[in-house]
Amino acid sequence: MLVRFNLRLAYLIPPILKSSISFSRTKLDFSATLNKRVNEYFRVNNISRTGNSEMVIKTIFMFLLYFVPYALIISNTVTSPLLLIAMTVLMSIGVSGIGLSVMHDANHGAYAKKVWVNNLIGYSLNLIGANSFNWKMQHNVMHHTYTNVHEEDEDIVSRGVLRLTPHSEWKYIYKFQHVYAWFLYGLLTIMWMLVRDFGRLIKYQRNGLAKKHKASMGKEWVIMIVTKLVYIGYIFVLPLLLTDLSWWQILLGILTMHYIAGFMLAIIFQPAHVIEGTEFPLPDDDRVLENNWAIHQLLTTTNFGNRSKWFSWYVGGLNFQIEHHLFPNICHVHYRKIADIVKATALEFDLPYKSSTTFLKALQSHARLLKELGKRPVTSIQ
Repeated sequence: MLVRFNLRLAYLIPPILKSSISFSRTKLDFSATLNKRVNEYFRVNNISRTGNSEMVIKTIFMFLLYFVPYALIISNTVTSPLLLIAMTVLMSIGVSGIGLSVMHDANHGAYAKKVWVNNLIGYSLNLIGANSFNWKMQHNVMHHTYTNVHEEDEDIVSRGVLRLTPHSEWKYIYKFQHVYAWFLYGLLTIMWMLVRDFGRLIKYQRNGLAKKHKASMGKEWVIMIVTKLVYIGYIFVLPLLLTDLSWWQILLGILTMHYIAGFMLAIIFQPAHVIEGTEFPLPDDDRVLENNWAIHQLLTTTNFGNRSKWFSWYVGGLNFQIEHHLFPNICHVHYRKIADIVKATALEFDLPYKSSTTFLKALQSHARLLKELGKRPVTSIQ
């Protein structure tokens, strides 16, 4: 079962750890103070930390954005090439919207108070081709615990052609990663759906992470295989049976949809941690990180584009990445309100609150860091 954060202890005890690395317990007064203030905000305003009517409306909108174009295609209502391309683009925006604004909160247990609702909405990730169990292990457990820690956070693990941390081994090809990375980002959901889901489920089974979280691997394998077959059935087989489109046209449409969605997802997630100014801490010889978990999140995370309400609405508040990392079990509809509390408390304790004013500036900063990480380190092993 996925670890759920107790809001009262979120700063004092990090999630169940993947390895023997632990966090320092220094400056816990910051953690306690911030936790108390955020709790007080919800108590005084008498509101739930989970989703509200805005989340319901957003969920309906994102699903319609994805399934209405799909219905228009398989019903042969739309047949012209230009309109088919337009429908594909709309579906890609819907895929990204479901991932950013719907399943993300649900799989963090922040969508609703009831566990079964979170689980059900969380499976919307399976509905669009991926696997929610793998996402919870990789994202909730590993990334949120060891953000930007080399060989612990899978989000920055070197994948052959990308170097996302200064602690990864350098290769000559990385000199050009600030150019080609943008083309690779579009492959995110395609690789996740076709390759990584299978590899990660095997990995989590073998390294004991799944067992540590009391998962039934037989059940998870059945869920993954069945839901992927369902996905293939409605995204490829039905259009093949019900429309005049050839198999290669359908396949091209699916790949185009996922490429656009993958690119959109990647450029939202990357600037949050792989950006100038964020840190990549390493544990000491005793496998202890220098700071406590909450301060670690401040050092490794950056907000961006917080002024734009429509942007925040679409990306599920993930441009308030600091608030999300400190309070992952609070629904994103509340991030804008608690951001002032987080920032003021961080500054009061002389701690950083990193933020890029616009999304474009965040992407530019990400590109500069990619270029810097692509340079040959002085101590590089030849």
